[in-house]
Amino acid sequence: MSCGPRGIVRVLTVVATLLLAGCVTPPETPERAPDQVADLAAALRAMGPGVDPQEAARAAELAYSHTAVLAEEYQITDPPLVHNAKVNMGLRPRGLCWHWAEDMETRLKQEGFATLQVHRAIANSDNPFRIDHSTAILSRRGDPFDKGIVLDPWREGGRLFWAPVAEDTRYNWRARRIVMAEKWERQSAQGVVATSGAAAAR
Repeated sequence: MSCGPRGIVRVLTVVATLLLAGCVTPPETPERAPDQVADLAAALRAMGPGVDPQEAARAAELAYSHTAVLAEEYQITDPPLVHNAKVNMGLRPRGLCWHWAEDMETRLKQEGFATLQVHRAIANSDNPFRIDHSTAILSRRGDPFDKGIVLDPWREGGRLFWAPVAEDTRYNWRARRIVMAEKWERQSAQGVVATSGAAAAR
């Protein structure tokens, strides 16, 4: 390992991660919670007339079951920030917030819901002191994302958090397409053109 500045940063990152991992309790294995699934289905139905109750039930069940599938695929054994460090060091395959959002969006869209619509949103993009956070959102078809429900398995380390967008006071969500357009404009103004497909996928 290099002893230059980058090598030192890598060593400090590994040490910090191990120290953090020793100071926190790993998340419990996600469990299927029928009452929580029913609560999410009810919240989806309550978004307004026109939401098919069967689609709401299927979407709620899928949100929980796919969270469990992804938690296993991502090898979640730590709280979110520790897991992020492991992903960034190449010790875990996936599990950053945008991975969760992207994979949840993809799976929900496979269902071809007629009365529900999947959105993506990003928070903290306008705050230089905080890291961007991504999520998937389900709304009644035709409604804007801010009338929907946040589906965020990242923040609780592989356990599904959900809430109406308006009630999720921890994050100020903005439509992903708007955030990405603003980033592109800033990069273009600075003479920087993003060439990474991964950056565009977030």
